[in-house]
Amino acid sequence: MPRDDQAAAPLPFAAPPAPGEAIEAAPGVLWMRFNLPFALNHVNIYALEDGPGWAVLDTGIGDEPTKLAWEAAFAGPLRGRPLTRVIVTHHHPDHVGLAGWLCETHDVPLHMGETEYLTSRFYLSGRDAVHGDFQRDFYSRHGMDAGLVEAVVGRGHRYLEMLTGMPPRFVSMDAGETLDIGGRRFEILKGGGHAPDQAMLFCRDEGLFFAADQVLQRITPNISVHAPQPEGDPLGRFFRSLAAIKETVPDGTLTLPGHELPMTALHRRVDELRGHHDARCDQIMEMVAEGPLTTAEITPRLFRRQLDAHQTSFAFSEALAHVNRLLCDGRLVAADDDGVIRVSAA
Repeated sequence: MPRDDQAAAPLPFAAPPAPGEAIEAAPGVLWMRFNLPFALNHVNIYALEDGPGWAVLDTGIGDEPTKLAWEAAFAGPLRGRPLTRVIVTHHHPDHVGLAGWLCETHDVPLHMGETEYLTSRFYLSGRDAVHGDFQRDFYSRHGMDAGLVEAVVGRGHRYLEMLTGMPPRFVSMDAGETLDIGGRRFEILKGGGHAPDQAMLFCRDEGLFFAADQVLQRITPNISVHAPQPEGDPLGRFFRSLAAIKETVPDGTLTLPGHELPMTALHRRVDELRGHHDARCDQIMEMVAEGPLTTAEITPRLFRRQLDAHQTSFAFSEALAHVNRLLCDGRLVAADDDGVIRVSAA
């Protein structure tokens, strides 16, 4: 998730909650922050009053420090009231990692979009989902060096290590439906790009928008093409989602994201995100003006900092998302040269 260079939008909160503490972001809505062992070092967790207890939105990753953070929350800001349900926005492990543990420990249901739930189950189904030969072929066909392919695929994406399993049953959250939480009526919005079908919750009556990772305050959500759908257009889906958010959610709405700080200048931020990706596409068009390139050749020119194997897989997949968008727009054409795909200006 690269940082956006533009100035941050005006913020309703100057700082996040301290570890073990919570900020009341709105009446009956607690905002907590849990640590992550990544460059993006935190995830926002929200607890909403739900009748006699708390409904929680997202979980953090499935490791012991995050379990301890939850135990501190139940002994601290959430004390004295039971958990009523776990709501998960999407399948990434920093959001769903402890869903299995929380639901089993507290005997509560999981609410999650069907596509996102099944995606989690797919990645948990076995090593072939993350280490199979189709993964090697995905990177190789776009020009990645064989040694780097092995480093990337051999490492996998650690998904199996960051989840405590998935509950065997779930309550589906579908776009266009509503979800009642403690008397508040939330519209369920869905958006692709960062995840296949990420869920967001919008309470129109009270001006609350839980944006998950679709709109972040200071960084841009990772938009990636993955091996199971190598010709996918997640960036196009992300653009359509941004347009729908701008049309549905009024500017000035308190926007509570999955990372970083809450914001109110939502439409400005949506425009900044669109502009960031448009600029990336223009950069690629400037590169291919010099001649055909593979995505592996484009990646280090688009992301100029030093990258390890883990970061390279994300950067490559995001570069390919921009390449595929340009192919869909007709600005690029692709040619298969002895099993390696190169793109050039149309």
